[in-house]
Amino acid sequence: MKRSAFSLSSFRRKPESSVPDISWRSVIVAILVVGSLLNRSEAEAPYKLTLPLGLQEEAAYIPPDNPLTPEKIELGRQLYFDGRLSADGTVSCATCHASDQGFSDGRPTSIGIKGQVGERNAPVTFNRLFSQEQFWDGRSASLEDQALKPIENPIEMGNTLDHMVSTLSAIKGYRKQFKQVFGTTVNATGVAKAIAAFERSLVCGNSAFDRYEDGDDNALSESEQRGLELFREKGNCVRCHTGFAFTDERYHNIGVGFDKPNPDLGRYNVTKKESDKGAFKTPTLRNIAASAPYFHDGSAKTLEDVVEFYDKGGIKNPNLSNEIKRLLLTVPEQGDLVAFLKSLSCPELQVAVPALPK
Repeated sequence: MKRSAFSLSSFRRKPESSVPDISWRSVIVAILVVGSLLNRSEAEAPYKLTLPLGLQEEAAYIPPDNPLTPEKIELGRQLYFDGRLSADGTVSCATCHASDQGFSDGRPTSIGIKGQVGERNAPVTFNRLFSQEQFWDGRSASLEDQALKPIENPIEMGNTLDHMVSTLSAIKGYRKQFKQVFGTTVNATGVAKAIAAFERSLVCGNSAFDRYEDGDDNALSESEQRGLELFREKGNCVRCHTGFAFTDERYHNIGVGFDKPNPDLGRYNVTKKESDKGAFKTPTLRNIAASAPYFHDGSAKTLEDVVEFYDKGGIKNPNLSNEIKRLLLTVPEQGDLVAFLKSLSCPELQVAVPALPK
């Protein structure tokens, strides 16, 4: 019997009758291209994106001025892996968001150009199809805007957009693809759109949890099933890690870093609202076992450390979220919760490194 999936608007299971009949194989999303908004090269045909089990097509967001096409996604894949976007050719998007590291980099905080160390942990780049505001503090309103920020960041890629465009324009393969995809010469807007399109194609689903929710009683072990119950009930993890994406896309202060001098104030640096001090965006939990370490500062080395942090009620500070309270989980319960989190893995999500244009 199929179980109902999480709803973005509810933390309880829906009645069985309200669950759509979703194939375990995939959901085909027709991305409609509005020809009047696009140039001819972008408006040739709709593109069908295949979503794995557990993801919801109605929650997908693709801006009308950046529809998906196979050619644009492939261009974005090449740009994502190309270190030539950085000032000295050494740092690419994939440097800090690598598929073999859960689309993060395995470091507490990322290392950029000339070995400079950043201040925050690299967030994952998959399932961005369902997310608009980007970065831990939400300072970018779109994936397209986010795509250019690391290029100009002096610690990350250390480049300027003009220099990046000049570098890419000297590469015949990129000139040809920009003409084909956008009908233009190489430009920063096209770079941003292509990378965003590629990242929207990175989708993580069909986990053991998804198969269990779809009716496969053997998909989760007994420990994982107990962990799921703890996740929904005693742990109240669904209060923030809700919906099929396991995130409310909102910002919360859970106390990370407030046991140190000068903690990162997160969302406050964007909004200047007192209530946003120390608040960071809720990350997705999908594929979480592959992207250690955790939290915005990478201070939790393991999932066990994460669960223990929450079990203790975070770190006290004036803006600690009202949702953060001691959980009083037993050691076996903590183990079960970790087991459930590992069931959210999607090992099928792998991306081959492309041959780069010359």
